[in-house]
Amino acid sequence: MNDESTTIVADLEAGIGTLTRLEPEAVDATVVVVEPTLRSIDVARRAVAVAEEQRQGRIVVVANKVGDEHDQARISEAFGGRVVAMIPEDPAIDRADRLGLSPVDHEPSSPAVTALENLVDLLGLKPR
Repeated sequence: MNDESTTIVADLEAGIGTLTRLEPEAVDATVVVVEPTLRSIDVARRAVAVAEEQRQGRIVVVANKVGDEHDQARISEAFGGRVVAMIPEDPAIDRADRLGLSPVDHEPSSPAVTALENLVDLLGLKPR
């Protein structure tokens, strides 16, 4: 079934290989996840460029494990003019992972979970 009530989220391998093999306009939105390292920023910038070139829908950049204002500034500068969802570095995520639990269930008010809930709103996805 492929209609407007269907949402499919796919976690693709890191890098741009999968994006280069997609047919143009194959997806409605591309979420590019970047960490505040130079290598990650470089790959993410290339991924955004490929997604734009291939017209892969709305492009959303998500900065993961953002530690401080310096990280935020580095990523914002790299993607100038583009909205970047910032997900803070948060020990609650690691604690939940070690326990085999979802962070939403384990520490629902942690900073990263709150930021991820805001990302759901930004993407226009509603939990069912």
